[in-house]
Amino acid sequence: MTATPGNGGGNASGGAGNGGGNASGGTGNGGNGGNGGGPVAFVHARLFDPATGLDGDGGLVVRDGLIADLGAHITLDSVPPGMAVVDCGGHILAPGLIDMRVFSGEPGHEHRETLATASHAAAAGGVTTIVTMPDTIPVIDDAALVDYMLRRARDTALVNVAPMAALTKGLQGEVMTEFGLLKEAGAVGVTDGERMVANPLLLRRALAYARDFDLLVVQHTEDPVLAASGVMNEGEVSTRLGLPGIPAAAETMALERDMHLVELTGARYHAAQVTCRASLDVIRAAKDKGLPVTCGVSINHLTLNETDIGAYRTFFKLSPPLRPETDRRAMVEGVADGTIDVVVSSHDPQDPDTKRRPFAEAEFGAIGLETLTSAALSLVHAGEVSLARMIHAMTAAPAQILGFPAGRLATGAPADLVLIDPTFTWTVDPEHLKSKAKNTPFEGREFVGDAIRTVVAGQTVYNRLE
Repeated sequence: MTATPGNGGGNASGGAGNGGGNASGGTGNGGNGGNGGGPVAFVHARLFDPATGLDGDGGLVVRDGLIADLGAHITLDSVPPGMAVVDCGGHILAPGLIDMRVFSGEPGHEHRETLATASHAAAAGGVTTIVTMPDTIPVIDDAALVDYMLRRARDTALVNVAPMAALTKGLQGEVMTEFGLLKEAGAVGVTDGERMVANPLLLRRALAYARDFDLLVVQHTEDPVLAASGVMNEGEVSTRLGLPGIPAAAETMALERDMHLVELTGARYHAAQVTCRASLDVIRAAKDKGLPVTCGVSINHLTLNETDIGAYRTFFKLSPPLRPETDRRAMVEGVADGTIDVVVSSHDPQDPDTKRRPFAEAEFGAIGLETLTSAALSLVHAGEVSLARMIHAMTAAPAQILGFPAGRLATGAPADLVLIDPTFTWTVDPEHLKSKAKNTPFEGREFVGDAIRTVVAGQTVYNRLE
């Protein structure tokens, strides 16, 4: 690697609700609001963009936070004198990842994570846009709080931050929030985060209301009554461990109900995380009907299964729970064939006091921003998912669902980029992770492949080789 562009703390990312900067991801932003390093040429790269079908050697020029030019004609010899140059060493230069499911401790639980620390972890994982959940204290259920998140991101975050707002007041599932005001303030969708909206009449009204504002509704599909006392997947393993289980039917039944409500309203609906084969059948049937439905899966449910819990290892206690290996394989197949639209980290930082407890008493959740790229590449290396499908599920697909201009390599698109070395080998040491929380299920795992440089609006915000 040679010269680097200016690395000054982050970049404005633009749409509604922020001050200044370059249009980039959604409505979030970070840092100093400009491309302080001037024009930059990235040369000797493998340009890779599933959105446009691009895969070939070449280079890319960034100017004013946007991609000004790209292609095989951009080489070191073609770069004008005085322009900063990044030699990509033949590695993969792709659109920066967009993570649609990130829980941040800020506001209210800053001891677990802040927008600043989450953004550093994101940058280290090749993620240039994080979509934050409203599960905070106070809950992000008011336009002023959406504005707060955007301003806080602008001041402290290295990467783009796009907040989702609460679907119901206080996440209580009883009274709808003001969707129009929330969208105007910069919310990119509405969701009750880790809680399912269980009242079907309320959800029907919310979907109809959201349709009128063209606002995405995101649902955690897990029936709260069926799942109430469970702590892991219901089955042979839970029986052997003596732990109360959560049946897969809790997810499938919730999803089936919601599909009927989508059919009634025509609203855009996104299932935050699916985890079992039966849920894929529901999603496929809905898509075959032409319903405006999309779904995601966490990288954990693609790479881990219920047996990883082993001797009550609480870092594997997740919501929804890890399923059997047959379901893990089904999720991988769903990504490979396009039934599953997006792959997320489901980054959920917890402090040691809440995780180092008996399994039944420990909190759900694991961090995942910093390991997202590497864990995804493990499936590519294993031949389970093509590189194009995996990158598409973490770039172009979430960008399309959320209406972001990012997620592609094209002239005029935001210069949010990730440089990936598919052969870089590293071992996960929680103490060296940038997240404030250390509850990673991949502790001690050796990965092959990772993000080695992350660029937001043309500025390098992470360089692993420095």
